[in-house]
Amino acid sequence: MEIKIFVSLATCSFILFSCFLPACSTLPVASTLPKASTIVSSLKVSSTSRKVIAQYLVPHNRARIKIGLHPLRWSEELATFAKKWAKKRKGDCAFIHSNSDYGENMFWGSGKDWKPADAVNDWTQEKRYYSHRKNSCLMNQNCYHYTQVVWKESSFVGCARVICNSGDTLITCNYNPHGNVVGQKPF
Repeated sequence: MEIKIFVSLATCSFILFSCFLPACSTLPVASTLPKASTIVSSLKVSSTSRKVIAQYLVPHNRARIKIGLHPLRWSEELATFAKKWAKKRKGDCAFIHSNSDYGENMFWGSGKDWKPADAVNDWTQEKRYYSHRKNSCLMNQNCYHYTQVVWKESSFVGCARVICNSGDTLITCNYNPHGNVVGQKPF
């Protein structure tokens, strides 16, 4: 019997100003999640297939639409950044953040069978640990992956998955504008 283990890591931004992308607050709110084929059909994709993009976008946008936020759009630039960073970690599969200006969620799973949706679903399940009223995670719990996924100013996401030399899976997603700004609520 094979036992699968996963670990997730999110970054928190300690920036004390709030003006990242004012236009995001005026974006229309989607009431239903479009089919995966609709989400990615108009994308010009170079390095990531539409099917793989949908595996990232659908669970991200399902979580966002449930709370009335606009859906994220795929960014090939962010996907390229994520892919380069993941490739740097391929040798050691280390859970080290890129320290870029982007928001970033990371996922590690033992073995090679982890899919993009597994990572995103893991992050969105942290919703149960987030108190919107207190704008914090419940004691001794992590909710920062979830808050990055649903950060209202974030409009773009790009992700990558690598199988490390150890045979384990590392998945990383980058967000622009980044979320998890101290003192601000995600939505």
